[in-house]
Amino acid sequence: MKKKSRNIKLGELQSTAICGNDIMSTVLYVSGISIGICGVYAPIILLIVGLLLFIYKGVYREVVETLPINGGAYNVLLNGTSKKVAATAGILTVLAYVATSVISSRSAVEYLTTVFDLPNLNLGFITLSPIVWISVLILLFFTFLIINGVKDSAKVATVIFGFHLITLISFVVLGFIFIATNPSQFSVNIQHTQNLFSDKSLILVLFLGFSASLLGMSGFESSANFIEEQKKGVFKKTLRNMFIGVLIFSPLVSFITLNITTVNDINTYKDYLLSNDALIIGGKFFQYVIVIDAFFVLCGAVLTSFIGVSGLINRMSLDEVLPLQLSKINTKGSFPRIIFLFSFLCISILLITGGDLLSLGGVYGISFLSVMSLFAISNIILKITRPDLKRYYKFPMFLVILAAFATMTGVVGSIILDFKNLLFFLLYFIPVFAFVRIYASRHKIMLTIHKLTKNSEKFNELTDKLLNHFTQKKYLVFIHKPNKLFEILKYINTNETGHTVILLHCKDKTDEANRETWKELKEIIPLIPKAGIFSHLHLQLEEIDGPFVPKTINLAAKKYKIAKNHIFIGSIHHEYNFDYEKVKGVRIIM
Repeated sequence: MKKKSRNIKLGELQSTAICGNDIMSTVLYVSGISIGICGVYAPIILLIVGLLLFIYKGVYREVVETLPINGGAYNVLLNGTSKKVAATAGILTVLAYVATSVISSRSAVEYLTTVFDLPNLNLGFITLSPIVWISVLILLFFTFLIINGVKDSAKVATVIFGFHLITLISFVVLGFIFIATNPSQFSVNIQHTQNLFSDKSLILVLFLGFSASLLGMSGFESSANFIEEQKKGVFKKTLRNMFIGVLIFSPLVSFITLNITTVNDINTYKDYLLSNDALIIGGKFFQYVIVIDAFFVLCGAVLTSFIGVSGLINRMSLDEVLPLQLSKINTKGSFPRIIFLFSFLCISILLITGGDLLSLGGVYGISFLSVMSLFAISNIILKITRPDLKRYYKFPMFLVILAAFATMTGVVGSIILDFKNLLFFLLYFIPVFAFVRIYASRHKIMLTIHKLTKNSEKFNELTDKLLNHFTQKKYLVFIHKPNKLFEILKYINTNETGHTVILLHCKDKTDEANRETWKELKEIIPLIPKAGIFSHLHLQLEEIDGPFVPKTINLAAKKYKIAKNHIFIGSIHHEYNFDYEKVKGVRIIM
């Protein structure tokens, strides 16, 4: 069954469609947000956002092509720092996906209400608005679609994405025809913008407009979370395609909008702006086209969230940051437990908030921008902590720092725009963060309980069994340098619960230096427990015939019956004739 899931490989079109539905759906609302804050400067601000996306294209490409594993920022930080730091990135990404799913499904229904009269749903004990009950149906539909397999989902995403591109191109063409044949509203909007700035600092307004407009980048991180389902070389193409789409359409749509309607009207219709624009430039028929397109592409963004979160949570559970039971796979290559859990989380938040955009927007903006910032920071960390790691693409450090600074200021701007954004974000972040940290620290918690209940025979027996379950886990470390030994043991002691560590040295009879290393290891390792250093760890020094290559790693995994994510290695240097993709699943800790 696992073999079947690994064979799922998506091409450029399908992969771009999955990501594109998410990031290109932002065109439907980011123009209204941007214009509402910075008026006629919105097209320039959105152009700057597009250029920032170009920088992030380089940031993402360097990292993900170096470590092509599902998980995005979580995976990079796991290989460059510790589980606790990586878990924080994972939580933020999950929250961003939850908010994306709920907001996208809600906005899809919001567009429908502009042309269709949708009824309330009376359940007797409660009456649900169409915004809520149809959004729930959308979330349930994609729950079962994803469980049926990612390939079928990708086909749906491709059709949606193709229709969306055709619709956006039609919108731009009709928009410019309308501008050429009708009086422009741009001069009216210039005056409105001047009035907007009369009692405010221009720099502050542009900064806040930039911060809010960064939502136009939402979805760019999605491709990194299902990299393992993509064919080799596709990832960089998805980044390029998303960048081009945002750079072209977001500024153009805002420019057309500013020419055909006033800022006051834009603020009135900002939640379904393109529906109103379409009515002006193309009549009732084109409004229907835009509404149908908006509904499906926003649903496509929900689909992207389900696909992305599946890859991320699966990776987190395999690394024991979340319960391993979540990673059970079905015959279609999907993770039904992850998908049902995510769907439940989305629906419960939708029902609790009633789809309120204020509460959801706070989670959305801060989570998403924090994930982008963490990805840039993880790039910097990887450059510093793993400088020898084999890379096929290198991006300048100063541009990575610029990218991190830009999105971090966006987080600050989101909070300044409305302090409630931070409060709503913390309302969701703190419980999830607490659960993950408690789960990650379960061994230490159990150890404390064991000490406190040592006088109780019943509790002592129970905690003994649970502690044995944790400590019996084994780890395999490929070691070639004795001076790295303390660093290795410190990492395992900090991040893992098992006590058995197999230190494996690759034998090379023809290399004298290799044989000397083996002798040194045989002398040093028995002294470690005697010195009281990590004395609770059971160290086993073993030797295996053959060089350090993927075949040797696979043989060692089978011989010692250890899962790939419990195998630790040092950086894969350029002198090796293989890259990380050949050994993906193992963890780089040196």
